[in-house]
Amino acid sequence: MKRMLLWLPFAGFVLLFVVVVSGLFAPADRTVKSAMVGKSLPSFALPAILPGKPGLASAAFQQGKPRLLNVFASWCIPCVAEAPQLMRLKSMGVPIDAIAIRDTGPAIQGFLRRNGDPYASIGDDKISAVQLSLGSSGVPETFVIDGHGKIVKQHIGDIREENIPEILEALQGAQ
Repeated sequence: MKRMLLWLPFAGFVLLFVVVVSGLFAPADRTVKSAMVGKSLPSFALPAILPGKPGLASAAFQQGKPRLLNVFASWCIPCVAEAPQLMRLKSMGVPIDAIAIRDTGPAIQGFLRRNGDPYASIGDDKISAVQLSLGSSGVPETFVIDGHGKIVKQHIGDIREENIPEILEALQGAQ
């Protein structure tokens, strides 16, 4: 029995080692999904961040046609990476609106000049209040909104070429 007790600390160490190593090879999913998917957009009205481009209100999403709502920022590197895909979606006739998070007009103007402008309107969310009410935890994030203002899909992170079919399918299903 005493010999068994001598091996107990070693067995505990081996068990701890196995748990740590398994965590390195299969990390937990830390994606924060919105609890708002399947629910109506929260009511909001954001002012325009750029002259000549309208701000954004939740009422714009209740006009019978599905739309994308992109949460982005000029300082966001993945937002630059997804810009070509948003331009592609726009060229396919997909209406896209945006919420600019903690940004400035001149910075947004420069971002759009460098990366293209896929947005019909851009609301200025200076303190991320609307972003948080959507259940969005970062930028970029894109929501598919049906024609009645209900959130039907959330895409976390930058939109890549391989994501286009699933976004188009979600828009089609939101008709």
